[in-house]
Amino acid sequence: MTLADVLVRDSQKLRQALGLDLREARLESQILLCHALGVSRSHLISHDRDTLSPVQEIAYTALLTRRLAGEPVAYILGKREFYGLEFQTTAAVLIPRPETELLVELALERVPQDRPCAVLDLGTGSGAIAITLARLRPLAQVTAVDQSPEALALARENADRLEANKLRLLRSDWFASLSGEKFDLIVSNPPYIAAADPHLQQGDVRFEPLSALASGADGLDAIRVIVATAPLHITAGGWLLFEHGYNQGERCRNLLLQHGFDHIDTMPDLAGIPRVTLGACTSKS
Repeated sequence: MTLADVLVRDSQKLRQALGLDLREARLESQILLCHALGVSRSHLISHDRDTLSPVQEIAYTALLTRRLAGEPVAYILGKREFYGLEFQTTAAVLIPRPETELLVELALERVPQDRPCAVLDLGTGSGAIAITLARLRPLAQVTAVDQSPEALALARENADRLEANKLRLLRSDWFASLSGEKFDLIVSNPPYIAAADPHLQQGDVRFEPLSALASGADGLDAIRVIVATAPLHITAGGWLLFEHGYNQGERCRNLLLQHGFDHIDTMPDLAGIPRVTLGACTSKS
């Protein structure tokens, strides 16, 4: 079979097995085939009459089998692009998603380019948010925490490879290891899915760490802890920004209001879905 034939055949397999639309299924087939062959998509397209060698076919079939079983492409390849940077990914961390780039954009608007600023990323996972901020705001003093040693090790690998040399990584259950420390900006992409949500048993999220996805009966347990504790760690006038679910914006705004924040707002992502809620801290505690 030619490479073109392989792509047609396996696009249909992915479509049927995973419920993908044909365009997405074809793209995933191309990505897996490129990875197995060590070539670019443009090379694949221009050499679509080539055939696979036995060794190449074995390598590609192994990748395809994993994807047909539902394993996310990011884990199969061991990498995912986020905000123009390539991050290593493993099953120890949440896969960086394009929607979270909104959180980075809103944070960048609040981190000055011309002077130091203390920034905290809660639950850093792969380090995608913290590393991106550290690279784009080199004067900022960025701290990233996670309770998972495996996540922190991966974040350190990503930071070293992407030359975010000043990033401080610390093991902590939210603010537990940050006693007395204050920050001008706190960001987080915490778990926010309800524990009984059936989507946790579907698609890519089946392979992601549950602790990075689910948080209590209504999904807001982690966000409640973050919002309640953040005033102790934010400088007066500093900001708290966090991602949440599509139907949690109003409850998140109410939480911020209850804990003394102002300038509260919820911002939509590119799909128009309420994605990030933010507020400024007026407390001097």
